[in-house]
Amino acid sequence: KHNKMSLKHHHHRGVELSSASKSFVSKKWTFLLCIGFFCAGTLFSDRMWPEPEANVASSREAASDERLLLMSEDCDSSKKTSLGEVYKSPDATQTLGKTISTLEMELAAARAAQESITNGSPVSDEFKLPETVTRRKYLMVVGINTAFNSRKRRDSVRATWMPPGEERKKLEEEKGIVMRFVIGHSATPGGILDRAIQAEESKHGDFLRLDHVEGYLELSAKTKSYFTTAFALWDADFYVKVDDDVHVNIATLGVELARYRTKPRVYIGCMKSGPVLAQKGVRYHEPEYWKFGEEGNKYFRHATGQLYAISRELASYISINKNVLHKYVNEDVSLGSWFLGLDVEHVDDRRLCCGTTDCEWKAQAGNMCVASFDWSCSGICRSADRMKDVHRRCGEGPNALMAASF
Repeated sequence: KHNKMSLKHHHHRGVELSSASKSFVSKKWTFLLCIGFFCAGTLFSDRMWPEPEANVASSREAASDERLLLMSEDCDSSKKTSLGEVYKSPDATQTLGKTISTLEMELAAARAAQESITNGSPVSDEFKLPETVTRRKYLMVVGINTAFNSRKRRDSVRATWMPPGEERKKLEEEKGIVMRFVIGHSATPGGILDRAIQAEESKHGDFLRLDHVEGYLELSAKTKSYFTTAFALWDADFYVKVDDDVHVNIATLGVELARYRTKPRVYIGCMKSGPVLAQKGVRYHEPEYWKFGEEGNKYFRHATGQLYAISRELASYISINKNVLHKYVNEDVSLGSWFLGLDVEHVDDRRLCCGTTDCEWKAQAGNMCVASFDWSCSGICRSADRMKDVHRRCGEGPNALMAASF
């Protein structure tokens, strides 16, 4: 029994010693591991911790960033104040509107120049972007719509109401009035028709050539091309389209248009609302008559095509949106439709459509007509032969242009 108890005692002591040993080893290794981790951590920190100078630089950058943030907040508050003042100030709003219009003009010029380059056409000096910003302002560009077979009409205009070479250049420089015959090219570029126009251009220098194929059913496309090209080349208050069989008093036209210089979007002409002709084979047949309601309906009000004028913002609108503006067969209807959904002032000015019989007595009464033609011919009947007579009876006089003030 004593031996058994002794063995139990020794066994119990062995277990206690073994446990103590294990506890001692565990504590010892724990202590060693702590020292190891400490050393490893110190080594790691030495490699990863930034230098004192870097800490200083970082703090300086943080302070600098904080100052910039405060400054930007001040700037933002000043911007808010400025915008508030803009909304409160009519003058500032008007200036902002002019700036937007200028940017639109430069954008349109850039697009026109890009298209000219893409099509392989020569780019005029006035087409180049650096000059579009600083180029001079003009009162109006008068585009005289003409065709390949209208040489006699053009000569009749040159002999009457359109000044020749040097006088025309002087008119541009001193009065800001640009005048050009407007024509595209034939279906076979470089053919006899194009060479004839080129020879005429070399002699007179009074053409505006368009990237457009001539054709009677393509007048709407030609009108769109004219306004786009003229807008890109000349920064004018107004852009005028007139047919080459119409008599025009240019000085009177300039004075009349100058009255509307303060109007941003103005469309000036003899407004009419003729019938929509659904019957095929008749003159001025409207293939898209169904868009205007039942047969027998009339068109919306639009300026008759012999002569009309639009302000710069409307020319800009045509230039920017030319690819999506719909073309009807009648070009005056097309132009009127482009402005229907816009905030545009329509000016019905009957001085832009006098008859060749009443323009004389109106001139004698001091009410000079801007444009004269015969409604029955949609222009002056036999204009190549009769233009000089109409000019003699209804013209404003040889010195009217240079004496006029706009």
